[in-house]
Amino acid sequence: MTCQSSESADTIEGERRSDSNATTDESRIALAMKDLRNTEILQDAAEGTFLVRDSSQRDYLFTISAMTSAGPTNLRIEYKHGKFKLDSVVLVKPKLKQFDSVVHLVEHYVQLSRTGLKSPPSSQLPANSTVQLLLTKPVYTTTPPLQHLCRVAINRTTRRVQDLPLPNRLKDYLTDYVYNV
Repeated sequence: MTCQSSESADTIEGERRSDSNATTDESRIALAMKDLRNTEILQDAAEGTFLVRDSSQRDYLFTISAMTSAGPTNLRIEYKHGKFKLDSVVLVKPKLKQFDSVVHLVEHYVQLSRTGLKSPPSSQLPANSTVQLLLTKPVYTTTPPLQHLCRVAINRTTRRVQDLPLPNRLKDYLTDYVYNV
């Protein structure tokens, strides 16, 4: 049995494409709204405030959104050959340090920001100057449990958790997350 339609195959295909484009447009708008919400979180934050989020770009898994002297900015995190590193211009890319995890990457740049020299205030920078990235204060979408915050504080203080006079179960909890951020 065959059916005849007054619509041509081209018309039907065109409608499918416009439905597909509408879906693409909707997803792009949704991603743009998500990025705007992340930027709003940082809008009144101090320089160095940052958050790690899913990347809206297909080629990258994560993005660091950070408040700089020039305003909120986004840094893509690249994943290649089992390692994470910040995305950068081609000339600098080979010089960037690579990490086994995103948390190690963030921890490294937080440590650099805390110990490195600060740039002059943005009002003293020339108009064509680059902006220094500082990662000093993470923003959380939800407040971490007090238990976790205590674990981070202990891990900042000592790397010898096994020597502490604590029950083994608590030592195991402390060593499950050995990062300083």
